[in-house]
Amino acid sequence: MTGLAQAGGSPGERRVDVPIEVRAPSAQTTPYVFASPHSGRAYSADFLSATQLDPLTLRRSEDCYVDELFAGAPARGAPLLLAHFPRAYCDVNRDPAELDPAIIREPIPQSLHTRSPRVSAGLGVIARIVRDGAEIYSAPMPLAEAGRRLESLHAPYHATLRTLVDRTTALFGCCALIDCHSMPSQAAASVPGLRGRMVDIVLGDRFGASCHPALTDHAERCLAALGFSVARNNPYAGGYTAESYGAPGVGVHALQIEINRALYLDEDRLEKRPACFAALCQRLNQFIDALMRFTPTAPQR
Repeated sequence: MTGLAQAGGSPGERRVDVPIEVRAPSAQTTPYVFASPHSGRAYSADFLSATQLDPLTLRRSEDCYVDELFAGAPARGAPLLLAHFPRAYCDVNRDPAELDPAIIREPIPQSLHTRSPRVSAGLGVIARIVRDGAEIYSAPMPLAEAGRRLESLHAPYHATLRTLVDRTTALFGCCALIDCHSMPSQAAASVPGLRGRMVDIVLGDRFGASCHPALTDHAERCLAALGFSVARNNPYAGGYTAESYGAPGVGVHALQIEINRALYLDEDRLEKRPACFAALCQRLNQFIDALMRFTPTAPQR
């Protein structure tokens, strides 16, 4: 994927030659793998010409700067996988079969999951809307274009992630995949039971199906010790990545983490709040250090 405009504040600031990047440690010393699938801000010329939205509105679906928030992971011995392409262009935390017929010009195969709740909401593997509900496209795209995005972006991302998980499991006998996201403050405010305090972080383990509860418990304790308010599985229990990779019974754990954007971001302008951003990076590095003191449960021999 070439011709990508990198959006620091808006598309067009610099170019990126590769859609996927692994930031590898000099030596992997931990069974943890980190991934940031939704922080990509490289917008291709074909996407910008196809959308009817202005650049700022188009960026509403980004998990803005989550790649930078977790940039300390490689220095601590863990690989960090990044998608540089934007979530609105191709969402790698969706099943590739979740294709929305409303944005495809031709009839699509009945074998696809065209009626899943996410597709119905306009947030399939190729989104119809951005997070605030605005329609992305002025006209449907050819089915071949959707297939090209899945083949060139979705499939390589997951092939790379699968390699990282399998290699880590081979090295350590187990793997903990930390899937890193951010959430709008409106979503954080919707979580009940926090005595009026807005939640800072939501941990999603698909109600124990994708990650052993002991690891989720440990992550929650580490975050709470750093002063974060934490909720579990509400409103985010984990997406396609957690569902596809999490297999606690064989020592592979997938834990989704959602960070309240109000902690570090001007949500209207999608700009960092510099002092808050720096402080949050420091706290998350402390979290990573504490998290890695726990060895995920390996399968019993």
